[in-house]
Amino acid sequence: MGARYFPARTVLFEKESNGVTYRVPALLYLPCVAKLLAFAEGTHTGKEHCIGRSGVVLTPLHPLFLPGQWEDMRVLETATLQHHRSMNPCPLYDKFTGTLFLFFITVLGRTPEAYQIVTGQNVTRLCCVTSADQGLSWSMATDLTQQVIGGAIKDWATFALGPGHGIQLRSGRLLVPAYSYHIDCKECFGQLCKTTPHSFAFYSDDHGRGWRFGEFIPNLQTGECQLVSVDEEDGSNVLYCNARSPLGFRVQALSTDDGAVFHGGQLVQRLVEPPHGCHGSVVGFPAPFVYVPDASRDTVIPLQGSAHRLLPRMLPRFRYLPVQRAAGDELPALATGSHHEPAEPKEGCPFPGHHGHAHSSTSVRGDPRATPSPAAFFQAPTWVLYSHPTSPMSRVNMGVHLSTFPRDAESWTEPWVIYEGPSAYSDLAYMELPYNEASISGGPAIAFACLYENGTRSPYEQISFSMFTLHDVLQNIP
Repeated sequence: MGARYFPARTVLFEKESNGVTYRVPALLYLPCVAKLLAFAEGTHTGKEHCIGRSGVVLTPLHPLFLPGQWEDMRVLETATLQHHRSMNPCPLYDKFTGTLFLFFITVLGRTPEAYQIVTGQNVTRLCCVTSADQGLSWSMATDLTQQVIGGAIKDWATFALGPGHGIQLRSGRLLVPAYSYHIDCKECFGQLCKTTPHSFAFYSDDHGRGWRFGEFIPNLQTGECQLVSVDEEDGSNVLYCNARSPLGFRVQALSTDDGAVFHGGQLVQRLVEPPHGCHGSVVGFPAPFVYVPDASRDTVIPLQGSAHRLLPRMLPRFRYLPVQRAAGDELPALATGSHHEPAEPKEGCPFPGHHGHAHSSTSVRGDPRATPSPAAFFQAPTWVLYSHPTSPMSRVNMGVHLSTFPRDAESWTEPWVIYEGPSAYSDLAYMELPYNEASISGGPAIAFACLYENGTRSPYEQISFSMFTLHDVLQNIP
């Protein structure tokens, strides 16, 4: 077995000699301008928090996937409320209007979360800033607490967002992952306030003009979370939530109404949590596949490496694309999952994963008989990538896991460790990057970016950025 492969790492935020530290990374890819936006909390003992500093990188358009140049960090001066500290950045992009949202919470003074939990005295606010120029400038902060949560906040000891990216569904619905410590009993036989954490989602169906919140995951204790819209091969769709838990394993839950109600959660015993848990990230992407007519099935390149072990099943007349390095041999033409849309996205900003008509497929190149019939339409299933420290004992060894059928809690692979050493919170982004070589036609390169806390003695010394391809993932999963 060869030497273990670790993707290249760029430090974007680093603890400073004056005590300023950076925590809680958030990452968002803007396909319409080929940029990544990186956010974090900037903290200093005894001083008010700021909502991090943002960096922007031009994504690579070459198969070598060399990272572009990051811009200097900038404090988001408007992302604050007076006498509050700003925390838990959650960026979100509306592809139909071109509006970039940055949601965050603000907490009064230096009040810790633990104080709110044990007393039931909530001093947290739901806030948002927006940008119409992909993050170059930002609006003043809007406090949405009363408008969105209203009187229900009296039953929340505290709440927070994500952290990390929000998502937009093909219907246009915007979703912000969140969790709340629900007050179960304020005076429990002379004891302090009894609370239970539950994950849920804020959502908007009018491009951010109005917001609501959905129901809590009902049964298990869940906290920091992220969401993925999961398409399945039969044309159905579910909203998938992956949440932190103090129960030793991650919890996943599904919603069949786009986040208004979640069904009961289940433990994912393949995804371990360290003591007290840790934040993790999930991102979905359409599985690569090619259409294979009966007469030409034998000519299809077989799946190689780890890929053949990952697929729960194969459908007749379709084969999943054997993922290769961008600089390697010629690939068959690729079809990716596409989305039906109620309205056209803003010009120049295609929906990620959208490369044609709904439920389309692409024939294998070079075979004149490989022409799909009108009935040969198919929805690419969503695969999900997950990042998290891989040890059940402590926050160490950042790894990524892959699931090809995420509603099945047993579908997760073993992790590929991308960083050895102390590591904690992370956020993932999925990118489709075009090939430049003329020998490769049609298919995008499937790539991922990961922004994660790491260090040598402590996970909170740096926030680093790494990028890798789906090929890298498949080749390095044990």
